[in-house]
Amino acid sequence: MAISEFEIKRIEKLVDQYIESKRPPAHIRDQVDLSFRIIDQGFEIFEVRSYWRDPSSKTERFIAKAKYVKKRKEWNIYYMKSDMKWHSYEPFPTTNSLEEVIKVIEHDSSGCFWG
Repeated sequence: MAISEFEIKRIEKLVDQYIESKRPPAHIRDQVDLSFRIIDQGFEIFEVRSYWRDPSSKTERFIAKAKYVKKRKEWNIYYMKSDMKWHSYEPFPTTNSLEEVIKVIEHDSSGCFWG
């Protein structure tokens, strides 16, 4: 079952506020920027860059992913490893608060999201 429209709006508001605080200066956003998208049960945060061979096309590099498990009322947090697969964020894999998800991604104690 997908998350409700109310929950989607709440996610959009909180994640958008977070992304806005992390975005690069306006004058370079055509070269590199941050964005997010709502997925089935959560959201993904990613970096958007100009492709080095063709600056008119863009590439995405995933930073973080969070999925809500309604049955357990908890958020699972993931990061993209070099094998290009999502892995559970071990230091803090679950929480029941969307605000806590944002804090975990921001603080990134293991350097999995922001390097």
